[in-house]
Amino acid sequence: MMVIVMLTTLVNPLLLERAIDLDIKSGNIRGLLFTGAIMLTLYIIAMVLTNLRINLMAKITSKVVLEIREELYTHIQKLSFGFFDSRPVGKILARIVGDVNALQNLFNNSITSLIPEFLTIVCVTGIMFYKNYKLALISISFLPLLIVSLSCIQIFSRKRWQKHKSNRSNLNGFTHEDFSGIRVVQAFGVEKKTSSQFDSYVGKLITSFVDAVRLNNLFWPLVNISWGMGTFLTFWYGIRLIQSGDPSLSVGNLIAFTMYIGMFWRPITNISNFYNVLITNFAAAERIFDILDTAPTLVSIEAAEDMPEIHGDVEFKNVSFEYDKDSQVLHDVSFKINKGSKIALVGPTGAGKTTIINLLSRFYDPTDGTVLIDGIDISTVNLESLRSQMGIMLQDTFLFSDSIMENIRYGRLDATDEEIIEAAKAVNAHSFISKLENGYDTKINERGSRLSVGQRQLISFARALLANPKILILDEATSNIDTATEKLVQSGIETVLEDRTSFVIAHRLSTIRDCDCIMVVNEGRIVEYGTHMTLMKNKGLYHNLYVSQFKFLNEGA
Repeated sequence: MMVIVMLTTLVNPLLLERAIDLDIKSGNIRGLLFTGAIMLTLYIIAMVLTNLRINLMAKITSKVVLEIREELYTHIQKLSFGFFDSRPVGKILARIVGDVNALQNLFNNSITSLIPEFLTIVCVTGIMFYKNYKLALISISFLPLLIVSLSCIQIFSRKRWQKHKSNRSNLNGFTHEDFSGIRVVQAFGVEKKTSSQFDSYVGKLITSFVDAVRLNNLFWPLVNISWGMGTFLTFWYGIRLIQSGDPSLSVGNLIAFTMYIGMFWRPITNISNFYNVLITNFAAAERIFDILDTAPTLVSIEAAEDMPEIHGDVEFKNVSFEYDKDSQVLHDVSFKINKGSKIALVGPTGAGKTTIINLLSRFYDPTDGTVLIDGIDISTVNLESLRSQMGIMLQDTFLFSDSIMENIRYGRLDATDEEIIEAAKAVNAHSFISKLENGYDTKINERGSRLSVGQRQLISFARALLANPKILILDEATSNIDTATEKLVQSGIETVLEDRTSFVIAHRLSTIRDCDCIMVVNEGRIVEYGTHMTLMKNKGLYHNLYVSQFKFLNEGA
């Protein structure tokens, strides 16, 4: 379709030349009408095919953009925690939404016309030199100067658009973080401060945009000046040839030639506009492929096999870990846990308790040492087959903007409604869910803001239990539940924990007295381990923590 449209466009000046030099000159009205009818027919054909081509390319480019967005989203989901630790969520959203939209604009408005524009330039240049090489050289005499000028501009333009895209990403990141923590903002009355910060980000965004656009606006004047000067010189030289009686050039021939000049410079204008759009959106493309080129630090090895059914034996062998080179979190940690054991991890904040859990779940790999489950190095098995057999309830309770039923179903997507209700009953969440206006079908807002903190944790706990995990991990799972509710939860999970290895992190030490083993973590090392009674008799760090907490609670009472 592009070739046919291009050919019909290239033939028109030749038909006009024939109409002027033959039909009009000889007074052949019939021939003139016939030539006009051919030109009109070719125009209609070109118009119809152009519309069809645009619609077809729009469908194709939309599919391309859809695939890029899906690939980007899928890839980001596979990236390790370290990627998210170093980037605000708002900046990640800017990649998936804003940057991909920029690519769609690039495809829809420019790439669909790029190929025919180049073909037109090549064909028109050949025709111009074939008809009159002198006029052709004069008409394109300003092209080398234009190319040099545009090349200089693009070097600076690209840098300015990169800066603009970065400022836009910073604004998105700040806005997302500010609204996510709006309760803190309003609670401390710092709206003016955040508004001032917002204004600063917006100011930088506007300034960078104006700087980039100001430079981009030099494209059009340079192209138009080159076009205008080339056309003026061609007319001037052509008229002199006609006046001198040169038989190689006629009036019709000159008019046709000037039409070809327009056909030569118009695609260059469009290509310069395409280049303008390309520079504008190239930063977006770089940012997208920068993420796509980011390899997950945690991947299943090529020879990885599915994790066999887990029994529950866990062993850490000389495990050390550091989030960065300057701060080691764990130092040569070793322990062995038998299946079905209930293990508690206690210690000061930042001691390394959650890091142990993250390594067991393989959210991170050890810097040194080995983590084994049932004697199998977990770094050698398929990640999905490992995590699908583990239930994890983190301290940061997250619920999605969906019904309570679907939020619990995240624990096992093929679970029936009856199984979901049973899991809720096991953690004593069924009672308050049944009292909601739509029961389990009640829609909750993002992060479950309609529910109390304790209710959100109960739902999250039901989700973890629904997975029927072989190893259950509770990271401060009951930290925000009142004492009465906690007793209900404890009684509800006793049967669930039977014959299942469980790791419990809790600052409220009264909740872990019945654990089979309590490991005390301090400064990245396990400094004590044993039952509650044993550790109390040793009068070490655990004894001091327990006594201090007991005194604090009594004084508070």
